[in-house]
Amino acid sequence: MCVQLHHCVGVKANRDGVIGRRDFLKGISASAISAGLAGGLLHWTDLVTAQAADLRSRGMACILLWMQGGPSQFETFSPKPGTTNGGETKAISTAVPGIQIAEGFPELAKQAGDIAFIRSVNSREGAHPRAQLLMHTGYLPMATVKYPTLGSLVAHEIAGAAGQLPSFVRVGGVRNTGGSAGFLGTEFDPFDISNPTAPPTNTTVPTDLARYKQRLNLLNQLEVAAGSGKLSPESAEHKKLYERAVKMITSPDMKAFDLSKENDKLRAAYGESNFGAGCLLARRLIESGVTFVEVVLDGWDTHQDNFGRTTKLAETVDKPFAALIADLKQRGMLDKTLIVWMGEFGRTPTINANAGRDHFPKAFNVALAGGGIRGGQVIGETDANGVEIKDRPVAVNDLFQTFCQSLGMKAETENMSPIGRPIKVVDGGKPIHELFV
Repeated sequence: MCVQLHHCVGVKANRDGVIGRRDFLKGISASAISAGLAGGLLHWTDLVTAQAADLRSRGMACILLWMQGGPSQFETFSPKPGTTNGGETKAISTAVPGIQIAEGFPELAKQAGDIAFIRSVNSREGAHPRAQLLMHTGYLPMATVKYPTLGSLVAHEIAGAAGQLPSFVRVGGVRNTGGSAGFLGTEFDPFDISNPTAPPTNTTVPTDLARYKQRLNLLNQLEVAAGSGKLSPESAEHKKLYERAVKMITSPDMKAFDLSKENDKLRAAYGESNFGAGCLLARRLIESGVTFVEVVLDGWDTHQDNFGRTTKLAETVDKPFAALIADLKQRGMLDKTLIVWMGEFGRTPTINANAGRDHFPKAFNVALAGGGIRGGQVIGETDANGVEIKDRPVAVNDLFQTFCQSLGMKAETENMSPIGRPIKVVDGGKPIHELFV
């Protein structure tokens, strides 16, 4: 964690006036202690809490539309019509002159003024599990450290654990390997929902509320008694999960999960698919105070029948994505809600013998909207055949730096892993400055 601190003796701040955790701890001197900056009057956790409270007051949130399997850039937002590698996919014009996207996204084309299409994202990871974790965490997987996924990071840095609903909800991610809260702890794990059209399972109070609270009090007494007045670490973690669950299911905000509260016209705008329902649910949850929602659409691993399958997938994505942008904008929420559309990598320029495209991390798409992002533009470009990036390459840590700038998070913030290693929210990279000017 890095903080603004003007009276820490012997500590050198960077050019932004920010002092790192390790420098802060090394720099606390006798004069600082006597002034009350250490020894109990001002703890590091106070500084963390203060920053989180500041971010919460801004009301920022994020919706990740995760395209599981790796969506083809050619059949989404980097079409190459008229070329061998472009295949049979045609391009359509958008509301922004000069910007074209694949023909399967007519509704999204109307919203292009609010979307930034990044066509030059690249990494070296072409295997699903490693690439999925990289694109969710900004880090390659390691045996010694379990890195937190993006939703958990955002929840930790912005939401804390104060809300009644979970700060991070993942919709439709049964097969998703996007990770967990890792070393941040179970309280920042995603609350997983498989079916957005039905209430979350096991969230109904089994008896009247007063009796339910009596049962919880008895459970607490039994746990404490079993531990001779002190809970074991395992019991304490179990208790924390129980408290989190109780706070949620007894909250009036649970109505956010009930899509029947929306009018038929708006529900139709999002489409009839579960993905559409997930996008509508994401808006309702953000409106109710949830900080991060991930909506997963599987099926993009198109090694066979790429063109037929991506046609159907585009139909599934087009209306909900466009409706989500329009809905948030109409409610005055778009500027404070970052929408990220991405998958783990792209697909090969060449078409294989099964009319499919294989894994291709060398150049792929990401689309961003809201959260202060300047839409109506394209970042980066590949060559005529879609093989090489010819302009403005964007690395994964550049993306994560951009997410942080949009949401007001400090990318240099350090969280301590269980092995005592401080780990930055983002290691290296720079925000994509064109998105904010």
